[in-house]
Amino acid sequence: RRRIDPVTEIARNIPRPTPETAPFWDGCREGRLLIQQCTGCGHRQFYPRLVCSQCQGRPVWIEASGKATVESFTIVRQAVSPAYAADVPYVVALLRLAEGPGMMSNIVQCDPGLLTIGMPVTVVFEPMSAEITLPKFRPA
Repeated sequence: RRRIDPVTEIARNIPRPTPETAPFWDGCREGRLLIQQCTGCGHRQFYPRLVCSQCQGRPVWIEASGKATVESFTIVRQAVSPAYAADVPYVVALLRLAEGPGMMSNIVQCDPGLLTIGMPVTVVFEPMSAEITLPKFRPA
């Protein structure tokens, strides 16, 4: 892990792909939200795993619609580090993808005071580096 000198550089936490998650990050970079579906039982899952969380079968990657609903959220009003100070207030939400799996992400392009449980949202992609693009969601 690269060391950050807090005096000269403020760093954000950027995900690091692993062999299990690389297809997900590749998809995000291409503007596609990918989840896994088991070839044995058909269960759809997110976060990426080597085996199906229901039957231990083999998952394959499928493209999700990018549609979701807000199940819960919090509004962050105090930055966890100087790297995020310009973002406050920001929203961290628990979402239910139309395909079934849950996912945590940020809600963007929306006044946090207007968010509601059950609100439909759709994915947007935010490049963080040459390798990593984050899936975030905005009101549908």
